[in-house]
Order: sequence, then structure tokens, then C-alpha cells
Amino acid sequence: MAVSMSSTCPGAYCGRMMINGSVEGECGVCPRGERADLENVCKRCTESPELYDWLYLGFMAMLPLVLHWFFIEWYSGKKSSSALLQHITAMLECGVSSVVTLLVTEPVGKLSIHSCHVQMLSDWYTMLYNPSPDYVNTLHCTQEAVYPLYTIVLIYYAFCLVLMMLLRPLLVKKIACGLGKSDRFKSIYAALYFFPILTVLQAVGGGLLYYAFPYIILVLSLVTLAVYMSASEIQSFKNLIAKKKRLVVLFSHWLLHAYGIVSISRLDKLEQDLPLLALVPGPALFYIATAKFTEPSRILSEGGRGH
Repeated sequence: MAVSMSSTCPGAYCGRMMINGSVEGECGVCPRGERADLENVCKRCTESPELYDWLYLGFMAMLPLVLHWFFIEWYSGKKSSSALLQHITAMLECGVSSVVTLLVTEPVGKLSIHSCHVQMLSDWYTMLYNPSPDYVNTLHCTQEAVYPLYTIVLIYYAFCLVLMMLLRPLLVKKIACGLGKSDRFKSIYAALYFFPILTVLQAVGGGLLYYAFPYIILVLSLVTLAVYMSASEIQSFKNLIAKKKRLVVLFSHWLLHAYGIVSISRLDKLEQDLPLLALVPGPALFYIATAKFTEPSRILSEGGRGH
């Protein structure tokens, strides 16, 4: 249903089309790539994404890559030397998918995108804000007000899945000879589960993730680093540098710490925000410094002597 307009449209996301320099037509949904401005006129999204928007897209792009790496490592174990090649292939799949996604998004053929800036949480959930001017009929103005932050992630996941299905089975069949037939494809099967989960997560919780992802990165990276160091029984710098893999895991977590700090601060004031990056090694140093005091065997022995 369309509602005729005199000066303004009902609802925050309904607008009228601009035709030949004049506002014409009736209130309704704006075409894709446009959103209603304060005067309820559909305006083309021509702005460049802010730093925070790029960081959000980077976070959503990292999720499948991190999950790929986790399941490749989990299922390859010590039986196969093919894990490294699979890690590289997963990174290649996600990298190519991200480039192709940027190229097919407006402006087509360029590694840049035009967007409408996110103003509030409701911009992600316009379907919940369709107005009913006469309290009987609903004016449907559901649109992608955060264009293209909502759909670009879904397009990226689709490309990741297609590339994985084209490349990974052939690679795994060639190089994963150390594993049994049922084990060698398990990392691919895992991806067939987590891609639909990520898609639903973006479709339902995209807006919440947009505002919460810096804190999610910080909390998860701190927890996983502590769990890894505990499981690997790292209690000193000597233990830490004993294996190259431990250093790779440590530096990866430091990058995630830095990513989270930059996302929270948004680098609005460089002279104030950049020194915060000095906190990145803090959690690892604190863990190593205090690990010997929390050793379970020591606590139990001291408790026994107390009795």
C-alpha cells in the first residue's frame, strides 16, 4: 500500500523518489542503495564507509577464516603434515572472496564501496519500523538503510562457500593421505555447518554485532589465549619460545587485542589512543608472571601442609 504525501512521510524509513530534480510520487520504500533523509526524500548512498565500518567488515570477514583454521588444526592433529597447506588455502579462499565481493559491490569494478552511514541500531532492523498511518494498513518501507553493510557480508559468505567447495576437496584428497577417508574431509564438513550459522547470525544479529564486535574480540581473544597457555603449560618465557607454533599463536592473539583496542577507540584522537596499544602484551605478561602462583599442585601441597 502507498500513502500519498503532502510534506512528510510516516515512519523513519519511508521516502519519496527524486525524479528530474523534483520530489514526486507517494511515500514508500526507497530503492536498494538509497535511504530516506530527514526530509523523507530517497537519497543515493554515495559516502565512503568510516573506519569503524571497515573494522566491522574485517571482523565479519575474519570469522570464517578463524573457524576454518580452528577446524583444520582440530581434525588434522599430529597425523598429517597437510595442515599448513590447508591453512594457506583457507586464507586464499577468504582473501579472493573478499576482493571479488568488493568488486561486485557499487561502484562495480573498484576496490571501494559506497555506503549510507549507520546512525542508530534501528537502521539494521527497518522491518520492525513499518508505520501504520491509519492504524489499519501498514506501509511497508523495509530496506537496507545501512547499505551495503548488511548484504555485503552475506555475499562474501556465499563466495567463501563456493570457493571452498571448488578448491578444498581436491586439495585435501591429494595431500591429506595421513588421515583416514572419514577424517580428511571433516574440516570441510564443519564449514558446511558453521557457514549457515554465520549467515543466520548476520541476518538476525548484524546490528548487535556492529556495536558489540570490539568487545567480543577483546574478551574472546583474552579467554582463548589464557586457555591455550594453560593447556600448553606455558609458565615461563622459556616455555613460550620453545616452539615456533606458540609464538605464532601469541602474536596472532596480540593482533586481535590490537584490533579490538583500535575498534573501541576508533582512533579519534591519535595522541590519546595510540598509547593504548602498549597494553597489547599485558595479558600474556601478567599470565606468565602469575602462573607459578596458581599452579594447582602447589596450591594443593600448601593446603595439605596447612592441615
